[in-house]
Amino acid sequence: MAKADIVIRGKQYSIDCAPGQETRLGDLASDLDTRVNQIAEALGDMGEEKLLLIAALALLDELDDAQRNLATSGGSDRAADAIGDAAARIRALTERIEAGQ
Repeated sequence: MAKADIVIRGKQYSIDCAPGQETRLGDLASDLDTRVNQIAEALGDMGEEKLLLIAALALLDELDDAQRNLATSGGSDRAADAIGDAAARIRALTERIEAGQ
């Protein structure tokens, strides 16, 4: 198992990942960091745990909307499965980050 060292709002986390996925996880963490900072600017700094929770919920909401749009527009089952898998990975990452605090 490989590890990716990521930084969210100035705090470093070490996340287990599949070998070769370290860069991808770093890129995702950078996107998450941007989103969390935007939420903090919009709503005020309410603590890391709540900011991460709100960011995770916002991302899951976007994935759910995309999944529903695919279903109603006749999108392929394969694409819907990919979005569902992405949602599951986001949930798992959120749980790992919260467990590391």
